[in-house]
Amino acid sequence: MPVAEPWRLLTEALLGPPGLASAEVAAAAGVDLEFARRLWRALGFSPPSNDERLFTAADVAMLKATCELRDRLVIAPEVLLQLARVTGHSLGRLADAQVVAVAEPRVGATPIGDVPNELVALLPELERLLQHVWRRHLVAAFARIVAVPAGADRVLTVGFADLVGFTAMTQAFDAHALADLVDRFEATAYEHVLGQHGWVVKMIGDEVMFAATDAVAAARIGLGLARASGRDTRLPPVRVGLAHGPTLAWEGDLVGQTVNLAHRLVALARPGTVLVSDGLGKHLAAEGGFALRHLRPVRLQGIGPVRPWVLRDEQ
Repeated sequence: MPVAEPWRLLTEALLGPPGLASAEVAAAAGVDLEFARRLWRALGFSPPSNDERLFTAADVAMLKATCELRDRLVIAPEVLLQLARVTGHSLGRLADAQVVAVAEPRVGATPIGDVPNELVALLPELERLLQHVWRRHLVAAFARIVAVPAGADRVLTVGFADLVGFTAMTQAFDAHALADLVDRFEATAYEHVLGQHGWVVKMIGDEVMFAATDAVAAARIGLGLARASGRDTRLPPVRVGLAHGPTLAWEGDLVGQTVNLAHRLVALARPGTVLVSDGLGKHLAAEGGFALRHLRPVRLQGIGPVRPWVLRDEQ
């Protein structure tokens, strides 16, 4: 069976029969062709050639609905494209993970023509899960905005934690062992970050970026991650960097000087330790409940002189 046939079967099952070119989709939706192409790229899809007929009536409906959303929200096209990038990136990762978990094991063990039908059979449950979790995340994101309004001056504590020696492990471990290690680290990170009412901003293989509205909670997250790696013989040591200050929310991420400082501090930290920025260290010292030791000033390229603190549990 040609490779294109299972793709077409799945397209027809999920989206309807393909047969429209990009110009026809834009015309049917009443949308400028160049904007439609920019939106398609922002959603994470490779641009088709002018004569490729891979679009369906569902794509026309999506394009109409997206432009109606733009008009109802009264937002600029660039803002809509930014939202499309976040949506496409997040859902693209989700789709990849679902296909690897559900479809990939069946390829080779099941006739390739049957795999699309098996995916379609799972669609109602997957869509219910996706919709419910998305709505729950809307509630959680709104709660964070209420607690600390978004904007260029949104003050948060940002942390990075990474696995020490991960690069060497990628050379020594096989793919399955490496996947198990990353999965264990992710599970540990989620347990400690969410346990202190923080949130995971992103996972980057051997590194987690997290944030919290409360500085003390962020400190407990950092210490918890360092302790957990020390107790778990299947995890290498974890080092953590924390900084407190203004941040900018951008495309589901956080950026700014505070983020840069936290990321530089984790690179300075020794295995199993937590380094915090000067201002955060002073704040935690005033709060009590922690042991802090001031280090000598260091100069960080692009940031300037900083004097971090080593953070430990109070004995």
